[in-house]
Amino acid sequence: MTTYSGASDRPTPSADLRSGEGEERAVQQPVRVLIVDDSAYMRFTLSKYLSEAPDLMVVGTARDGQEALELIPKLQPDVVTLDVEMPRLDGLSTLREIMAHWPRPVVMLSSLTTEGARETIQALTWGAVDFIAKPTAKANVGAIMNETVAKVRAAAQARVWPRPNLLMPRPAKEGSQARFVRSLRPQDKVVVIGASTGGPGALSTVVADLPADLPAALLIVQHMPMGFTRSLAERLNSISPLAIKEAEPGDAPEVGRGLLAPGGFHMTLDPQGRIALNQNPAVHGVRPALDVTMAAVAQRYGPAAVGVVLTGMGRDGTNGALLIRSAGGQVIAEAESTCVVWGMPRNVAEAGAADLIVPLPEVAAAIERAVRQPQGSRATRTPGRGTD
Repeated sequence: MTTYSGASDRPTPSADLRSGEGEERAVQQPVRVLIVDDSAYMRFTLSKYLSEAPDLMVVGTARDGQEALELIPKLQPDVVTLDVEMPRLDGLSTLREIMAHWPRPVVMLSSLTTEGARETIQALTWGAVDFIAKPTAKANVGAIMNETVAKVRAAAQARVWPRPNLLMPRPAKEGSQARFVRSLRPQDKVVVIGASTGGPGALSTVVADLPADLPAALLIVQHMPMGFTRSLAERLNSISPLAIKEAEPGDAPEVGRGLLAPGGFHMTLDPQGRIALNQNPAVHGVRPALDVTMAAVAQRYGPAAVGVVLTGMGRDGTNGALLIRSAGGQVIAEAESTCVVWGMPRNVAEAGAADLIVPLPEVAAAIERAVRQPQGSRATRTPGRGTD
């Protein structure tokens, strides 16, 4: 256990101070970071790079989750970097305690293994803000550390909420029931949902609440690198009445099915309306990009398109939302009150591209209403930031 400065007497940062992208911290002080990793090399390397950033301050390190839980109430870090795999108390167990007792932005560090990917997706649905793939022997450590600095900096602006229910015993879920999947009909619609920071948790809420008989195909874009989207698709499939999988070239959008863009690939449509994947240059610095998928759906389905923009940093989705609206489709944006980062939905709202702005618990119902409306009809537009 190592601390680099005395414990702060500042209160735990509140959600009010983490109101989203572009807003300055209430007090212009360095972002206080606690590093939790069982590897001495990773603790040293993370400390070195984070400490070199003038707006970041490493206030301590911990070798495992148990030490981290002892340090957090003393040091009051603004952001915690948390290794997934550790002795004594692993990253997931530690995250549950943090989110229940001392909620604050957490950035996970994960190995590029199948098990590591599954645990990372679980962490993101439990409230972790973001994650970083730990460097391997051949990786460019400097580039990954620079990514870590950027993500810690961004995490300090994220909203988090207490999650005491994570500590409650969870009843075992019954196995997935058989889903009904069929081809699209002329009256059916195609829904494109996109998210970035905070997305896995938001997507989990939405897909779990969609009805099994929704007369629409579902295309999902989550900003995420290669190696993790398959685990996210499996997670979403396990909680949704719809059949959700990672998209593959040639897949057909179908009613009752959700297709998730694989990390590192833009998802679009070929001339036959089937899924096409490409590695064209990143758009807004990301691949997959929501704008790419929305543009393809707007062009092919016109008024049968429904766009949904959830929590995330940046402006991906704004151009696509404008295209969907101009084609006669509808656009739903998540309200500021429930966003981890109100960046993507804010830009959609400010561009005048949102028909509805609703908090996360109401997004699924808004999608169902939009899908069941006759093509070309519009919902009553909701101005502003949505429900607070």
